[in-house]
Amino acid sequence: MFKALNKINHIPELFSIYTAETLWNDPYISSKMLEFHLNEEMEPASRNKKFIDKSAAWIISRFNIQSGFSVCDFGCGPGLYTTEFAKKGAEVTGIDFSHRSIEYAITSAKKQGLVINYINQNYLDFKCNQKFDLITMIYCDFCALSPSQRSDLIQIFQQHLKPGGKILLDVFTMEAYYHRDETIMYEPDLMGGFWSADPYYGFMNTIKYDREKVVLDKYTIVEETETREVYNWLQYFSQESLTEAFNNNGFKVKAVFENVAGDPIKPASNTLAIEAENI
Repeated sequence: MFKALNKINHIPELFSIYTAETLWNDPYISSKMLEFHLNEEMEPASRNKKFIDKSAAWIISRFNIQSGFSVCDFGCGPGLYTTEFAKKGAEVTGIDFSHRSIEYAITSAKKQGLVINYINQNYLDFKCNQKFDLITMIYCDFCALSPSQRSDLIQIFQQHLKPGGKILLDVFTMEAYYHRDETIMYEPDLMGGFWSADPYYGFMNTIKYDREKVVLDKYTIVEETETREVYNWLQYFSQESLTEAFNNNGFKVKAVFENVAGDPIKPASNTLAIEAENI
């Protein structure tokens, strides 16, 4: 028992373990994630419908998304944004790691008579011959990546944008980081049975790496036949650090907002969004 508890409470090396496959493609967990995506009030996977409607309208207006315009949504989920872009006649591509989300998105597009190119792939492996006018990455996906993964992704952005093409993405801010606390939680069927259809005991360790401004939510799921761990890393950014990451790698940050709905940035904002141009 001591060894098991010691393992549960072990602090891993920063970004040393990557468990996205479990989170997004485990048959049971991915079904719960899709439920969260499609719940119009909850925000564990997608923002609420009111915000999505507002931000999609702003993005369409800001970038003049219409017929002849090409846009690619990295981490598109079940197509909540790609659907709105396609309704404007744009040439739309969506990429997502989750088989279940992409299957839902394809079915939804067919029902609505929309032509959307959906790709079931880890966007860190994305490669095609097409170049886009706009790449979006919404709901702070950029924060979940290690420094080397972020560097690779910025190169992928650049390779797949037209000259003068734009990126729009959002991240969590330093203000949000300072509101996170280190915690240890234990609960039978943690998160209301989210992690398994069978009974389990769940442990959640929230660990802060203060020098790097990273938070790890480490989940240990103990079932009768196995014990699993899921690691959710989140990097937090200042406006300066995010701007530098893009300005030093072939982009020019053109504008900064509080979110992907174009609201003005404020000192107390928990998120920030950038519009960056491929130069």
